Amino acid sequence: MRRKAQQQYDVVIVGSGAAGGMCAYVLACSGVRVLMLEAGRDYDPVTETPMFQLPSDAPLRGVGTREKPFGFYDATVDGGWEVPGEPYSSAEGSEFRWWRARMLGGRTNHWGRISLRNGPYDFKPYSRDGLGFDWPMSYEDVAPYYDKTEALIGVFGSNEGLENTPDSPPGILQEPPAPRANEMLVRRAGDELGIPVVPSHIAILTRPQDADRLSRFLWPGNPTAQRVTAESMRSRAACFYATPCGRGCSIKANFQSPTVVLPPALATGNLDIVTDAMVREVTVDASGRATGVHYIDKRTRLEEHAGARVVVVAASACESARILLNSKSSIFPDGIANGTGLVGKYLMDTVGASVSGQIPAMENMPPHNADGASAMHLYSPWWLYQEQARGQLDFARGYHIELGGGRRMPGFGTFSGLERYTGGSYGQQFKEDCRRYYGSFVNFAGRGEMIPNEDCYCEIDPDQVDQWGIPTLRFHWKWSEHEENQARHMQHTFADIIEAMGGRVTSTIREDGADAIAPGGEIIHEVGGAIMGDDPRRSVLNQFCQSWEVDNLFVTDGAPFVSNADKNPTLSIMAIAWRASDYIVEQLNAGRL
Repeated sequence: MRRKAQQQYDVVIVGSGAAGGMCAYVLACSGVRVLMLEAGRDYDPVTETPMFQLPSDAPLRGVGTREKPFGFYDATVDGGWEVPGEPYSSAEGSEFRWWRARMLGGRTNHWGRISLRNGPYDFKPYSRDGLGFDWPMSYEDVAPYYDKTEALIGVFGSNEGLENTPDSPPGILQEPPAPRANEMLVRRAGDELGIPVVPSHIAILTRPQDADRLSRFLWPGNPTAQRVTAESMRSRAACFYATPCGRGCSIKANFQSPTVVLPPALATGNLDIVTDAMVREVTVDASGRATGVHYIDKRTRLEEHAGARVVVVAASACESARILLNSKSSIFPDGIANGTGLVGKYLMDTVGASVSGQIPAMENMPPHNADGASAMHLYSPWWLYQEQARGQLDFARGYHIELGGGRRMPGFGTFSGLERYTGGSYGQQFKEDCRRYYGSFVNFAGRGEMIPNEDCYCEIDPDQVDQWGIPTLRFHWKWSEHEENQARHMQHTFADIIEAMGGRVTSTIREDGADAIAPGGEIIHEVGGAIMGDDPRRSVLNQFCQSWEVDNLFVTDGAPFVSNADKNPTLSIMAIAWRASDYIVEQLNAGRL
């Protein structure tokens, strides 16, 4: 593989997750010779996923630890909010948590698979309320790529015709699974409160894909791409509700880059992958054009160079900003593509707050399996757009509600706090209390939009390097009143829902939004750091994720995001990466790259 890395490629891609994997798939299917570099180890969900192990089979009953924050079975390997030998820091008065997954496929192995389209308002937020920035493209520009991305990865959901919650064309979405008991109770409470509760959009197959029809839809006139795509789709099975998707999926029912986009890309013969390749910087020639990347081979600790006509950085928003900032030369003394000084700036994360409750109506339920398709079957999209537009709320952007609870697989801590309802019990009475209360708890998590601000950014730490000798990042973070007020509103809304369900709130409801809001980075939706725009003086990239200053350099992950809508960013990352890849193919064919 090192020998391959020394060859000349059309495109070198840094990163193998949502953006890198999608770029590799589109480019390889289009006949472009691609080299992918991944900082983590090789990973195969088919052979490595613990599909049927129980919490009782794991150390500490599978509970989360510092090394495995989401539990023993979580798919993330060699990663988390802390990566040994790869530190980062936060400036005084700031708190930011940076999640990394050092493995083939990156965070696509771990994510919740929630796949929501940004709506028309989300692409033009400044035009709507005068805050933040507008994107340099519209929803109509990206909609065809949402169609293709949903068709490729497989997304279940429904079309509800709701404001700024776009529908998908016929034949794109798969049927959603039936709602669970707790979700039906939430929907009834939502009806009383005027809160929509509808089928969620999740990247999990509820039936086998129509491989022939979808491959023709995705790749008209390209028989090679049709063949590899159809073969890949036929290898995927529909979900049979086995274990949480965060473990990975050995039957390929959910979307993971190593099972959905990398196999067909490799099958074209146009993609090579080098793992354990820690990229340090983008290299340039005397004219300032990108020539490739320097990386550390983590197995030998030797420095290598991979050359290509085009460099695509898709290492995740903060890692991509770090690579650009570390790519210093006489032409780019402050980092490549950073003539505006905006690389690393306008970092955003999703606003998060949560509340739990206990529902008496769900006590003493008969034993049944409510695991379902791992993630929630129903959710609530934001519903107060008009109230916001009229200035009736004290925050400018909205949130959606994610639902949890019911009779899921019990684990360590399932019955923690039971004494609050029983007064304390032992022996046979304790067993009876467990049966009574098991499955009667619900939780609500808000996921809201953050408005970009100048106080949130990352920069190179002047005093720290990682174990590979690469300078690390230092984060600056500050929520605005919009986000804090939004978090307070979340908690009060969730409490209202629990009470409408006839339940009792078990969380502390905060009156100060600063106490309710999750720390920056904790929701793991960080975007920004290399924002796109239509003015080279006020942005790093154009609408096709292409550097204004280095025309053969592209950044296609979350870094180009101009805003961070309440919709989880992964679907948009993939759709925008597909659009950028089509542009790269067009420019290569025209001889402009």
